[in-house]
Amino acid sequence: MKLFVYTDLNSAGRAYLRQQLPAGLEAVVANELPAAEQRAALQAADLLLGNPPPAWLTDPAPALHFWQLDSAGFERYAALRPAFPVANVGDYFAWPCAETIVAGILGLYRHIHELAVLQSRREWVGAPIRPRLQLLRGKKVIILGAGAIGLAVREQLSGFSCQVQLLARTHPEATLHTPEELQAALPEAELVINCLPGTVPGFFSADLVAAMRPGSVYASIGRGNTTDEPALIRALQSGQLGGAVLDVTAQEPLPPDNPLWTMSNVILTQHTGGGQPDEDAGKVDLFLANLRRFQAGEKLENLVELSRGY
Repeated sequence: MKLFVYTDLNSAGRAYLRQQLPAGLEAVVANELPAAEQRAALQAADLLLGNPPPAWLTDPAPALHFWQLDSAGFERYAALRPAFPVANVGDYFAWPCAETIVAGILGLYRHIHELAVLQSRREWVGAPIRPRLQLLRGKKVIILGAGAIGLAVREQLSGFSCQVQLLARTHPEATLHTPEELQAALPEAELVINCLPGTVPGFFSADLVAAMRPGSVYASIGRGNTTDEPALIRALQSGQLGGAVLDVTAQEPLPPDNPLWTMSNVILTQHTGGGQPDEDAGKVDLFLANLRRFQAGEKLENLVELSRGY
């Protein structure tokens, strides 16, 4: 059997994968092949690890037995109807993503980004900055999305005694379920944290941005396409919003001429949210665990339906 690997594993990760594979299973790694040979290698594979271009999985579709995504999100594959099981990484990135967005929010409130710049200049300002510092403690927060990331964010915020509301269509602990209910609640919220998947493009619309409380903060750790970015930029430029912490943006990498780069009230964490120690080995372990289940005829973990988005 052949495993086609379209995950950008480092050399240690590739070696670890090959060491752990059961006998008789050969790993063919995309970035070890010339670009012109990669799609053909997928067509000859029995198993897939990673996120290849969607077109590679159509016309004709490869005769795969199992596909392990290396991401939590998979909106770009929504049009596919595979005849084989597909799994994502589940909540693998949830806790580090939550730590990143909470760290960014703390950094914004405590002006860590400003202080870091001053440090790079060897410039001591100190006391005049103190009156501008804010506290995360006790903030009124709305978290958009009650998936693994949203729930991890809520758990971390519990240590700051925040008053948290969840927005989700069906989650039993959500108190907000529709854009209309969210719009009505936004004027009271001091902090909005977007943890939505890319399957709801444009959800946080210009109307919702306009409904936010003056001076409040917007943070996003889900997908950049869920936010009306031009409306967000206008609200930041006008002073309606106090700031933003963005791990994701509508276009990545962020274009050099995007105003977000130069805003002193914005922290950009450059889609690093899921980063963690031994990230590649962790992805390999998730795949190997599902491979063992697959070979044993057991139910796979983190199965998803591409067309439904979850």
